[in-house]
Amino acid sequence: MEKKDFEAWLDNISIAFLSLTDLQKNETLDHLISLSGAVQLRHLSNNLEILLKRDFLKLLPLELSFYLLKWLDPQTLLTCCLVSKQWNKVISACTEVWQTACKNLGWQIDDSVQDPLHWKKVYLKAILRMKQLKDHEAFETSSLIGHSARVYALYYKDGLLCTGSDDLSAKLWDVSTGQCIYGIQTHTCAAVKFDEQKLVTGSFDNTVACWEWSSGAKTQHFRGHTGAVFSVDYNDELDILVSGSADFTVKVWALSTGTCLNTLTGHTEWVTKVVLQKCKVKSLMHSPGDYILLSADKYEIKIWPIGREINCKCLRTLSVSEDRSISLQPRLHFDGKYIVCSSALGLYQWDFASYDILRVIKSPDFSNVSLLGFGEIFALLFDNRYLYIMDLRTEKLISRWPLPEYRKSKRGSSFLAGEMSWLNGLNGQNDTGLVFATSMPDHSIHLVLWKEHG
Repeated sequence: MEKKDFEAWLDNISIAFLSLTDLQKNETLDHLISLSGAVQLRHLSNNLEILLKRDFLKLLPLELSFYLLKWLDPQTLLTCCLVSKQWNKVISACTEVWQTACKNLGWQIDDSVQDPLHWKKVYLKAILRMKQLKDHEAFETSSLIGHSARVYALYYKDGLLCTGSDDLSAKLWDVSTGQCIYGIQTHTCAAVKFDEQKLVTGSFDNTVACWEWSSGAKTQHFRGHTGAVFSVDYNDELDILVSGSADFTVKVWALSTGTCLNTLTGHTEWVTKVVLQKCKVKSLMHSPGDYILLSADKYEIKIWPIGREINCKCLRTLSVSEDRSISLQPRLHFDGKYIVCSSALGLYQWDFASYDILRVIKSPDFSNVSLLGFGEIFALLFDNRYLYIMDLRTEKLISRWPLPEYRKSKRGSSFLAGEMSWLNGLNGQNDTGLVFATSMPDHSIHLVLWKEHG
């Protein structure tokens, strides 16, 4: 057939083919294939993949590819990475997609990192850690052994754990190795806090003392309380130490001289927690940078201004029930912006600028749950059986870890959280070290630690 006649015939056939139904088109193709010889079948085989499997991701502009990829979930994207090297390269370089996926998992995002392949790797690490948390495989345990009587007080800082015991000693431990760095003779310790040079202890003998780690010498003794001292805090810049006692008072001391500067009254129960912290928000009562003292008893949290001035009046009293029918759990979180405390009704969060309750996080069985740590993304909680991690964005528990039988202190001094930065979002580096510590009936210290990613 001449070329001109063939082209005319092909046009007529094409017009007729387009007028057919889908079923008729399929029958026509089947008939033509049955009439084809080896040359035609080979041609069909070679060109079919090109016709049917066009790589749209390769053909599209990169910006349009990124826009389309945003509509896929991360798990689907990981599967798509297996299609080809080109797909893997394009998908891995879609920074915004992986950053969003990491944020959704509670991961901290450093926008200064420009490496396009970085965030996919971060997501893979994040998804592994979150799976470990969900499967209760993210932690491991160990014990510190060395005291000969009940450990009443714990304090953690920068990888070091201080323990104060009824055996009239305090010890400083390296959590990573389990080794005791210092051990000094003290009085009975109900509360401890330390830095590189010194240890401050509150005691059941109604006094506070300051000790030197290197020599074990007592450098200062604070006398004046008429009940056990359950909590201490201090600030070297202000040269101030504060103490909360079973005598219902808070005392403010000159740290260097041991002189009592002021006695704060108003509590009607044991003062089990004092916190000295810089304010980070502005209100009618305080400005950013002002030092604030929080003191808590069984029912109330009192807020006091503390600075160079000595005399101060209570700024506000916070509680969860006016008739004092609901008690607060021991432990108090204050970061300069928010105050958080747990009760039988749930977790209460106050805005420090206005003293208003921002939210109450309730749980079906919150009566025995205590607060350990509170951040922007996660909260660390525990009861008599488990350690819990809550995602504060959804207010759902995402992980739990079994705890051994222990005696839960009414004052909250014999258990504590370890590293806290991960509560504001994990980042792959801050999920290491101590998570939780508590004293045991056999005088040992039970530690819960982050397990390596694996």
